[in-house]
Amino acid sequence: MSSSFFAGATAVQLAFPVVVGFALVGLISLLAEPARQKFSAVFLAGAGAAYLSGGFGLWEFAFCGVMTVLAYIGLSHYRAIAVGWIAHTVWDYFHHLYGNPIIPFAPSSSVGCAICDPVIALWYAIGAPSIWTIFARSTRCGSRADAANL
Repeated sequence: MSSSFFAGATAVQLAFPVVVGFALVGLISLLAEPARQKFSAVFLAGAGAAYLSGGFGLWEFAFCGVMTVLAYIGLSHYRAIAVGWIAHTVWDYFHHLYGNPIIPFAPSSSVGCAICDPVIALWYAIGAPSIWTIFARSTRCGSRADAANL
């Protein structure tokens, strides 16, 4: 395995995970509160178990335990979910360099995951607002401003 995290990655392999991150934010934004937060906590807990056979032995179980605790705290605090996704990014990094990829038949899958996860984490760090609500508000404000200029 290469010692450089992004060695051999194409522009598409680096950009596509960002698109996936935004798509996930868009899809999860469709859920109303409190379902959005509950789903997000369960989603994080599942991500914590994604590498259970990833090559780090008992450390995999320790990581899963940490992610489970963060998911539980995330039921009431979005920032715990953000911390969990950043932790998963670090885990992706180590798996890419030293362990097994998250998708066994896709050697660069952990790189993709490590690029996607911070996009999601940033959204959770700001409280996971519905991007559709934000978009609708900006569209309404924009059309009012346009109307005032007529």
